[in-house]
Amino acid sequence: MSASEMYDLIIVGGGPGGLSAGIYAMRAALKTALIEKSVPGGQINLSDAVENYPAIKHIGGAELAMMFAEHAQTYGLEEINEEVTAVEPGLDHHTVRLADGRTINTHAVILATGGTPRKLQVPGEEAYYGRGVSYCAVCDGFFFRDKDVIVVGGGDSACEEGLYLAKLARQVYLVHRRDALRASRILQQRVEAECKMEVLWNTVVTEIIADDSGVAHVALQDTQTGAERGMPIDGVFIFVGFEPNNQLVPAGIRMTPDGFVMTDPQCATQIPGIYAIGDLRDKTYRQIVISAADGCTAALDAAHYVETRKAGKLDASCELPEALTHP
Repeated sequence: MSASEMYDLIIVGGGPGGLSAGIYAMRAALKTALIEKSVPGGQINLSDAVENYPAIKHIGGAELAMMFAEHAQTYGLEEINEEVTAVEPGLDHHTVRLADGRTINTHAVILATGGTPRKLQVPGEEAYYGRGVSYCAVCDGFFFRDKDVIVVGGGDSACEEGLYLAKLARQVYLVHRRDALRASRILQQRVEAECKMEVLWNTVVTEIIADDSGVAHVALQDTQTGAERGMPIDGVFIFVGFEPNNQLVPAGIRMTPDGFVMTDPQCATQIPGIYAIGDLRDKTYRQIVISAADGCTAALDAAHYVETRKAGKLDASCELPEALTHP
């Protein structure tokens, strides 16, 4: 890769969305590079098992990640193992800057940097992720059929995921640090009406304890009295927020108050040639298959954008958003 080399497409992030974008971009004959600072596959590498990806009944998360990567590699997708420090939009081309000092010029950029579930930051949470600690009821709820689980949180996501788990688990305890839920009233009513759900008010989880089989116990604390107690449990589902990895999103691109990038149905932002996909993008559901679909959509639209640009049909009078020209 020379300093003056121009790419058709740069994909930032190597999760399911980014790798799917790479597959479709290569099939569209775009000169493409995917940049990932860690291992391909993103967060699915941390999943013990995936059972809801179409046509694959059961597979380990790391194995599925490897399959995504190997599929992209069969098309000769160039992969750069480095951290991206900035994405700078331009009229003639966009520039991607790397931590090692290199810069890459490209017609289009797909941001596939994902997001991260907000953590409780308690002992045992990280150590037992995938062994009873989960941040996705749809992904992992099946493994807790007829077992007792805790759902931590008080917003819409916690209530929705708790109600989903109530269809599978023997008992669901909703642990909330306050004396009132933040969820919408209709969800609160559904929680109250669900006989398999019990709300533990003014309570926080202070530690997650496991045995050889996985999570077996949690330590709880009353937020008003400070009293502590233990509770046997089979699983802990945490829904206290989700944080998009939006540090590389250029100024001027619209985001929700929570920091998710707003796009059109083609995953395009309002800056021509810059796309956002996967968990970075503002949407209702966050699943592997949806991220993969985003990658396909963005790559196909980017191919059309690049072809049009190369053909000289792109409106030369197109201007950058005012936020970019007037910092």
